[in-house]
Amino acid sequence: MIVKAENKHIRLSPTKVRQVIDLIRNKDVNDAETILVNINKRPKDYILKILRSAIANAKVKGFTPEQLYISKIVCNVGPVWKRFKAAAFGRAASIKRRTSHIRIELDLKS
Repeated sequence: MIVKAENKHIRLSPTKVRQVIDLIRNKDVNDAETILVNINKRPKDYILKILRSAIANAKVKGFTPEQLYISKIVCNVGPVWKRFKAAAFGRAASIKRRTSHIRIELDLKS
């Protein structure tokens, strides 16, 4: 691991984020950025922002994006917001609003 970037408490379901993450795992940084720009999924904006942050962290350390690839990218479960909505016969139905923690680690190509 050369550099890492992380964002927590993203208001997206982890299962939906993992669909996008699987597309860019173990790819070159430039290829991953191109893929994220061209897909039509909501998590792409958050992942792209974190990826660009990791690239900026690498530039501070003296590495170029051409030298790097995504060695590890994970989406962990964050806290769940519990809400209720009215249901029939005076009952309440629960709503779980899920959050995610996304972490990207970049490493040098071998």
